[in-house]
Amino acid sequence: MFNHYRTSGFILKKNDRGEANRIFTVYTKDFGKLDLLARAERKITSKLRGGLELFYFSEIEFIQGKHYKTLIDAVLIDSFKSLKKDLKTLSVLSKISEVFDSLVREADPDEKIWNLLMEVFKKLNSTRPEIVYYYFFWNFITTLGYRPELYNCSLCQKKLSPKDIYFNDKEAGLTCGRCENPTESAKSINPDAIKIIRIILKKDWLTLKKLKIKKEELGSLKDISQYYLSEISRRAGYVSSP
Repeated sequence: MFNHYRTSGFILKKNDRGEANRIFTVYTKDFGKLDLLARAERKITSKLRGGLELFYFSEIEFIQGKHYKTLIDAVLIDSFKSLKKDLKTLSVLSKISEVFDSLVREADPDEKIWNLLMEVFKKLNSTRPEIVYYYFFWNFITTLGYRPELYNCSLCQKKLSPKDIYFNDKEAGLTCGRCENPTESAKSINPDAIKIIRIILKKDWLTLKKLKIKKEELGSLKDISQYYLSEISRRAGYVSSP
């Protein structure tokens, strides 16, 4: 006899398998990240289709088989329909899903990660999607244990001045101009982008929403986020996408 399990989760990824099956990657409240087989889900007659789609929040039921965890029920809780009408928001959701999937291993539920996902999906309704992505990214990697040093030089430990600041991915934080110049392991960072990351890690959402973030600050955030993601992926044994 198979054991049945029921929980709620975010549908983050799907891949076709065979002629009619699909594998869904779901981050669940009770079991963490799961890859679940949905048999014949691509058929029009499938009873699972109403609760299984990318970025749905659904209640699911599955059984643990010999080789696969198999979905047997999926009931939609929230489709986040309004988010999918905007291409920028949809792109951010895809990016969040990609980063999440690359760094979180199967199983191992985590309440902080669950709450962050719930928070981010709700915040995407209220502000610029790219800001929500960076809010997700920096809080996500902090939860995973990769919080960077943002107040003192990671090399000499002295308090940073606003000038000549670099982000050193190998040292996992900021470094000063006295200790190094830009190298493969250090990139210059916009001082205002540093302030934004500090606000993000304080989870000061009210202040973050009011900020008028300039194009160059967003560009610096993008560069440093991708730069650090590549190092974290290397440490975790993954290869991040460009």
